Amino acid sequence: MRILVTGGGGFLGSAICGQLRAQGHEVIAYQRRKATHLIALGVYNICGDLGNLEQLNRDLRGCDAVIHTAGKAGVWGNYKDYYQANVLGTENVISACRANGIRSLVYTSSPSVVHGGGDIEGGDESLPYPRRFTSPYPASKALAEQLITAANGDHLKTVSLRPHLIWGPGDPHLLPRLMAKAASGSLSLPGGGKLIDTIYVENAAQAHLLALEAIQKGGPACGKTYFVSNDEPLPQAEIISSLLRAAGMEPQIKTIPPWVAKTAGTILQSTWKILRLKSEPPVTKWSAEQLSTAHWYDISAAKRDLNYHPDISIQEGLQKLTEFCRSDL
Repeated sequence: MRILVTGGGGFLGSAICGQLRAQGHEVIAYQRRKATHLIALGVYNICGDLGNLEQLNRDLRGCDAVIHTAGKAGVWGNYKDYYQANVLGTENVISACRANGIRSLVYTSSPSVVHGGGDIEGGDESLPYPRRFTSPYPASKALAEQLITAANGDHLKTVSLRPHLIWGPGDPHLLPRLMAKAASGSLSLPGGGKLIDTIYVENAAQAHLLALEAIQKGGPACGKTYFVSNDEPLPQAEIISSLLRAAGMEPQIKTIPPWVAKTAGTILQSTWKILRLKSEPPVTKWSAEQLSTAHWYDISAAKRDLNYHPDISIQEGLQKLTEFCRSDL
């Protein structure tokens, strides 16, 4: 098949492109800048903007399926920017799929779309969207996810995945942020003992390939949304310490009361808005909520409908990450 991966040059997108190529598919990585690291894998690059529907329509010609991983992530920023990237960009992907007769679309969503500020312990896909969000990222991702679900029909089969905290070799997001925090002194965690899910990047990519296969068969996955993880929830402080040790750091984690983190997040967020500062606050209300709560999920539905079972355990993933970090020195 000829499969286009939006955000194919990114962390998750690159893993998806690699696995698709290993299966013998023709793969196109679609992003703003050329993903030169994928050329050796035989992945064709297109530099494009999801906001340009005319270009997207043109570039999707001849494709059989789309895996849509591109989007704007983060804990801070202007809602308009998140809406344009995550909602309008997804609208354009759906429109271009329909215009080109593409019958399969897999979307990368986020578990944060159902996080209302409290603990989620063993939650499943029946969890509702919260009435309000404290960050533009989950708000925009929730809208995009609903667009994907509504787009499912006879001519276009869709499915959404909610991978939680993707990590692994080459991670440009989670690990660098943790390392920067650790390098500045001790890490302060308001929920160090709270259980959280994570997912190794190759497992997250595997879930996307399985989801694509499932909707092409026209099974129960069509029009559905699934949590995917390593199915190994761990205390937040333990997984953070393990990731930092794999990167060669010995973390010092300090426990603080959740109310302190949330108060600090609210105050700093307001200060940044009033002063119109362009930088990111050290903590926001949303990031404080995430760090103060448990969030792990029941992935029984993904196991049943997608035949998803993580191949690489957290321990195996940490070993691979350790080897990668040592070779990168």
